Amino acid sequence: MSAMEQLYTAVLEGDAKSSALLTAQALEAGADPMSLITGAMVPAMDEAGRRFEAEDYFVPELLLAARAMKASMVLIRPLLVASGAKSLGRVAVGTVKGDLHDIGKNLVASMLEGGGFDVIDLGADVPPEKFIEAVKDKGAQVVCLSALLTVTMPAMKTTIEALKAAGVRDNIKILVGGAPVTAQYATEIGADGFGENANSAVALTRRMLVEQVADAQLLSEGK
Repeated sequence: MSAMEQLYTAVLEGDAKSSALLTAQALEAGADPMSLITGAMVPAMDEAGRRFEAEDYFVPELLLAARAMKASMVLIRPLLVASGAKSLGRVAVGTVKGDLHDIGKNLVASMLEGGGFDVIDLGADVPPEKFIEAVKDKGAQVVCLSALLTVTMPAMKTTIEALKAAGVRDNIKILVGGAPVTAQYATEIGADGFGENANSAVALTRRMLVEQVADAQLLSEGK
């Protein structure tokens, strides 16, 4: 089994210790950091997401895979920054005000990071002002709102309205998700998309950034 295959297996099986060790060894041997991400880690997380959707994996397995990938990213991220490698886009992720649950949010953040995005993890119980700050001061292009309780879902709408009032809503894409959230609710509150799970959230974020670039181009052309 090649080093790349071993890293793939370590991430897929959620073996953080092996993932970090294999990454360190590969980097020491001169491996390209981005090739480790695109050739082993992202495919492993994609497979973990596929197994989750097929109900062969469950939340614990996904979390372990995300943790293993994060262990590798700790070693790779500084090298990418030093090389000037460009991220796919900047994404702010947070659980909305009043909701302290962060397992799903953490999983989405880890998968986005492993997928090549620059992630601004705002944590849990995040007030609208923090999301606004992430857009204005940190350049977030996509905002991912998470809610795990029915009673905190209205905070998603409040946050979107606050982003509108701050004058930044039209400049970003908003993705919502969480156990009680539905596609219909996402539409009702004015979100741009709904992520049913962490895997779909990553795919949607990629698509939203492509749409955002296209929208910006149309605006610049005056169409």
